[in-house]
Amino acid sequence: MLNPIEGLNKIFDNRIRLGVMSILMVNEEMSFNDLKSLLQLTDGNLASHLTSLETAAFIKVHKGFVGRKTNTTYSVTKAGEKAFKLHVAALESMIKGVK
Repeated sequence: MLNPIEGLNKIFDNRIRLGVMSILMVNEEMSFNDLKSLLQLTDGNLASHLTSLETAAFIKVHKGFVGRKTNTTYSVTKAGEKAFKLHVAALESMIKGVK
């Protein structure tokens, strides 16, 4: 039997990155401001966590314009989706093992 802890991904240990991924898994894409509002974070705090997820290739950044204003949106990559699903499955396995 595999150790469920081995299936956990260290990048998702942080509650903010876990929150970002959870939101992006159920939404095709989200803007920076919407993520900031939903997670109740400052610009700098959210930006640093988004950078970590982007560096790991778990999210994609899309920069564009709405009118004359810049609009940055984020979406999950295939690698991010796979890693997050494995992480959630490992958590579920751990929870079932505790019962």
